[in-house]
Order: sequence, then C-alpha cells, then structure tokens
Amino acid sequence: MNRKLKRFVIILFSLVIVIGIGFVGAGMYFYHVAFIPSHKSFISGQHFTKNSPLDLDNQWYLHHSKPEVWHETSATGHFKLDANYIKAARKTNKTAVIAHGFMGDKSKMGIYAAMFHRMGYNVLVPDDRSAGKSQGNSIGYGWPDRLDYVKWIQKVVKKNGSDSQIVMFGVSMGGATTMMVSGQPDVPKQVKAYIEDCGYTSVHDEIKYQAQQMYHMKTFPLYPLLPILSGIAKVRAGYYLKEASSVNQVKRNHRPMMFIHGANDQFVPTKMVKVVYQADRGPKEMMIVKRAPHAASYQTDPKLYVKSIQKFLAHYIK
Repeated sequence: MNRKLKRFVIILFSLVIVIGIGFVGAGMYFYHVAFIPSHKSFISGQHFTKNSPLDLDNQWYLHHSKPEVWHETSATGHFKLDANYIKAARKTNKTAVIAHGFMGDKSKMGIYAAMFHRMGYNVLVPDDRSAGKSQGNSIGYGWPDRLDYVKWIQKVVKKNGSDSQIVMFGVSMGGATTMMVSGQPDVPKQVKAYIEDCGYTSVHDEIKYQAQQMYHMKTFPLYPLLPILSGIAKVRAGYYLKEASSVNQVKRNHRPMMFIHGANDQFVPTKMVKVVYQADRGPKEMMIVKRAPHAASYQTDPKLYVKSIQKFLAHYIK
C-alpha cells in the first residue's frame, strides 16, 4: 500500500469512527428524550372548560371517588406498582381496567374512570412503570407494561371472583398497551373485550414518525439512528423497538376489540388505526371521530363516544 492510499484509508477510517460516535451520541440523546421520564415540551395536558361535564367528572375522580389503593409487583424488574380501585355504586362483577398515555399517570384518566363508573363498572386505574407512584427506570411504551397489566387483571379476578367480566381500555400509549395485552396467551378468560383509543402500530413506527415530525429527519440520518436507538433500548429497557408491536399482538387476539381514533390526529397518525384494525383477528369495530385531535375523541364528541362504547360492550358484557 503506497503512502497516499494508506493516508486516505486512515482518514476514511477516522471519519467513520467520528461519525459512528456521533450517531451513538445522538442515539443516547434520543433515548433520554423518548424513554426517560422528564418534562416533555411536546406533550400538552388535558384542557377542560371549567364546570363542564368532563371537568366535573375529572374533579369527581380526583377529589371525591374515594379509591382503594392497590399494589402489585412488576412482571420483570421487581418494581412496586400502584393503582386506584374504585368500586361501582352497586355491587357488580364488571370491571374496567384503564391504561394511561405517554408521560401520563392514573391521575390523568379521570374522565374515563368516571365514564365507566357511570356505566356501572368497578374501575382499576394503574400507574405504569416509572409513572405516578409506581417505580421504574424507563417509559415502557406498553411493551413491558403488557405483562404487568396481565397481573393486574389476575388480581381483579382473585379479588372479585371467577365470574368477573373485564374490559381493558386505554388511550394513546394506553391504547397500544391494550393491544399489546391482547396478544398475550395468559390473559385471563374473564377479559371479555378490549377498547383501544389512538394507539400506535409499534414503538418503532411511532418514534420514527415523531423524529420526522419534530426534527424533520430524512432517510439518511434515520436509517442508522433508529437501529442504534433500538440497540440502546434493548440494553437499557429490555426490548428492541420493532419487537414492541401492536400489530403483531392483535394478530394473536381473538377477543372483541373496538378501535377508536381521531380523524385529525397529528401525534399518532390516523392511518395507524387502519393497520391494526386490519391485523386484528377477533370480532372488531372501528370508529374514527371527525375533527378529533390526538387523545381527544371523547372531548370532541362525548355523546357519540359513550354511546358507541356502550353499544359495543353490550354485545359481550352482561
């Protein structure tokens, strides 16, 4: 090898190393943004008109519902998990298990807890790992959490009896969690139906979409960055991004599921609901709510939302 060629190879090799280190650094940065609980400027909170029906429901949940506090240990990692359990006004064997969204916790699910409570259900609202009062070291995006929700459901059956009738419901990340639970072989037979609202097709798809939307990334930086981020997630969170797939899970589901999505969802694109709906193998319904942005189908059209859920559940829970 002559001197010029040798010099070129050294420079090229050095550039590859520098670029590689840069991508690893970028991967670590995006892991922190996506997986570590902290303030996220791109997440907006719930907004209700003061003294509106939904605001009053939320206030009831936060201040007057008088929940029992339940605890469970995570299926992996031995984290202590926390949940609110609210008994129905009249004794019943019907229970709704509610999963919250990204950077949310059980305190943000008041309007849905009140909705099911008004329908006559007991309500269980857990904090996912690293959320609210539950322990953890990263946001699970529903994938490790799916195993925890199976344990929560088993706890409902143990406490309320083998004749329990359970519906699992979730919004946004909670919607994805619900779909991910549906594909587990050990879900108790007492789960009669699932309702998912604006969940994503997979963690990989959602993070890729957000990278394109928030950082305007094109094909080149995404192509090496996503596999690097996925590898970091495997080491630190225990799974690869594509492994956490709602699509693959609903392919294993044979129980009834209702799919809800806002027509104007810019956070989890509306097209994703059509993919998971087509993949699902059980009895199913899909409702796309006109004008609704992300995680706001209930707020956009409350009457349609409640009426549709009641009609769906009436087929499977008596």
